Amino acid sequence: MVISTMLTRALGIRHPLIQGGMHFVGYAPLAAAVSNAGGLGMVTALTQPTPEALREEIQLCKSLCDKPFGVNLTLLPSLQPPNYEAYAQVVEDENIPVIETAGHFKGLEPFVKRFKASGALVIHKCVAVRHALSAQRLGVDMISMDGFECAGHPGEEDIPNWVLFALAAKRLEIPFVASGGCATGAQLAAALALGAEGMNMGTRWMATEEAPILSGIKDAIVDADINATTLIMRSVRNTERVYKNAAALEVQAIEAEHPGDFSKISHLVKGENYRVAFQETGNPEDGIWSAGPVMALIDDVPTCAELCETIIADAEDIITGRLRDMVRT
Repeated sequence: MVISTMLTRALGIRHPLIQGGMHFVGYAPLAAAVSNAGGLGMVTALTQPTPEALREEIQLCKSLCDKPFGVNLTLLPSLQPPNYEAYAQVVEDENIPVIETAGHFKGLEPFVKRFKASGALVIHKCVAVRHALSAQRLGVDMISMDGFECAGHPGEEDIPNWVLFALAAKRLEIPFVASGGCATGAQLAAALALGAEGMNMGTRWMATEEAPILSGIKDAIVDADINATTLIMRSVRNTERVYKNAAALEVQAIEAEHPGDFSKISHLVKGENYRVAFQETGNPEDGIWSAGPVMALIDDVPTCAELCETIIADAEDIITGRLRDMVRT
């Protein structure tokens, strides 16, 4: 059996499961493994230091799989922004069929137009339904609705998925996928019941064999409980949910003393710290890195194929078994 949704039919994939963009995780080997397993893998554009490095990563992914995969391009304000135009040009040149965008709307519209003109399907990640409605007006094809439970940046409105998904289904005219705090077949079944067309996961993919991070980080994810994350950068209105360690607590202490002063914490929250922990030391205490409370639901480190099979089988059992048996005439 398969679970057929608007997402699977639009992209020609077998399972309604997405591996979203993840800094210093979303490389070609993981994206290819997810796509080969029947889901949709994503190469994270801005993890690559240059547009040409992104081109090489995309070409590597093409050599590792013959299934559809996408590219994540996050547009954020910065004192020294990357050359978004050059990264976007590489994505177009390589004929990527689906683009996951994220970030602020001021610079989003021209990228949506150019990606749509090239024939790509655009999925935009939003943390609020009002943002999703704005993205819908700009012409995106699908929304990745990302609730407060998510790893990384949950926005500033703190709306959890149980309400967020139901409201998205009520207000949006375009389809959406569930994102944030997702890891299991039961959650996929619930997301579909709430109106989603699939499920986008991040932290769960980090704890797979193919994830290009060291085993110490994967072990920390498996060992973590529901209280193993915390929120930083609230005072600068760029809230990030991260693994709770000494570095995260140090950021919070500095923010309490110097609220709103990013210069006081910039050395602790820079992206390079992710890379060091993920690729060099494997020590979960080494710096700031994003993770979600969904770690409490993660008990193993399977292959991507095993993970997809388990999630889909569990969702099918619930949809065709437990839920069906509850309906009486």
